[in-house]
Amino acid sequence: MKLSYSPTPLESWVSHFYKRLSILQPDDLDEHRIARALNIFLVYKEVPSLSYEFGRFRSITIDKRLPTKIQRERFYHELCHILRHAGRQIMMPEAFRELQEWDARNFTRYAALPLHMITAFDFKQPAIVEVLSEQFRVTPELCAERLKRIRDKVKHVAV
Repeated sequence: MKLSYSPTPLESWVSHFYKRLSILQPDDLDEHRIARALNIFLVYKEVPSLSYEFGRFRSITIDKRLPTKIQRERFYHELCHILRHAGRQIMMPEAFRELQEWDARNFTRYAALPLHMITAFDFKQPAIVEVLSEQFRVTPELCAERLKRIRDKVKHVAV
């Protein structure tokens, strides 16, 4: 990708974070590998997805009833809560909870399709959304949203 694109601080942080873990290509993106590297207990159950921390114990539970690609997206969402957020959402003001959820959705886009990996793809190829969805094992909707935000930012810079 040869664009006049300036990544957000969070986007850069995610790529740097993955590089420190030697996660350099789409096949390296594995929930179990990431959880293991961060000492996070990862489990799949028939319950709504959630993250939990108590002292040094950290866990992510993913709803195994969901389609595989959505399970992966939920993992990134819950990972954000562990890495970037504090407090119990059930006890915080609604506005703060909404801010954390917005941040987790934003983080999910970057964690699922990290900039240092997607730059290897040709964004102009006709089936790029499907290619990214297959390579990164996330939904086409997430891929389309990620590409739209990149394109919108590039257009905004070019104006």
